[in-house]
Amino acid sequence: MTTPRDLMFVTMDVPSSPPVEQGDLSLALAGAELIDLIDAHAVALDGDRIVPRTQPALDDRLLDEASSSLTQQAPYETVEDWLWRRGRGLAAAYRAALEAEGQVTRRRHRWIPFSADRTAPVDSPARRHAADRWTSGELVLAALAAAVGIHDEPTADLAQLTDGPIPTVLAAVNEAVTELEAVRQRRRIEDAAFDNIWRGQ
Repeated sequence: MTTPRDLMFVTMDVPSSPPVEQGDLSLALAGAELIDLIDAHAVALDGDRIVPRTQPALDDRLLDEASSSLTQQAPYETVEDWLWRRGRGLAAAYRAALEAEGQVTRRRHRWIPFSADRTAPVDSPARRHAADRWTSGELVLAALAAAVGIHDEPTADLAQLTDGPIPTVLAAVNEAVTELEAVRQRRRIEDAAFDNIWRGQ
């Protein structure tokens, strides 16, 4: 099991209001991939630069894809740049992978024939693993979930995450999500102003 997959299951199983934004989730998934690559000693951080090391067999297609896409030459890629590049469309990629593996299904509302499909996880060892990790209060998963707006029990004492490269990754995820929300806010303001101009004519 991997942290990105666990995060996907958490976002499907734990209610959040408002719903998790797919762009936020994609950024957090890229951060989760980087954390797993650090834990696997596939990369190290030099400040905020991602330095490739070995390329171990990771037994996960998307994580292998992430590892093989690393910038191999100095000055290497920053964590921030990685999140934006690798995160593009990543939530959809993980959802498609889980669906292809039979880990999730698409369910259409039975009373609304033209409603959008809803993705729902099936009962599986992978889902139970993610649930166990979530209910145990594992700090990294809790921090990533909080970054995308899931604030449910258990609440993690994120102040404990002070040593090593992981806090650097989590801080970058939070900053990227905040930046993306600022972009959304600007677009909403611009759209509202445009609508007001048309209504005033």
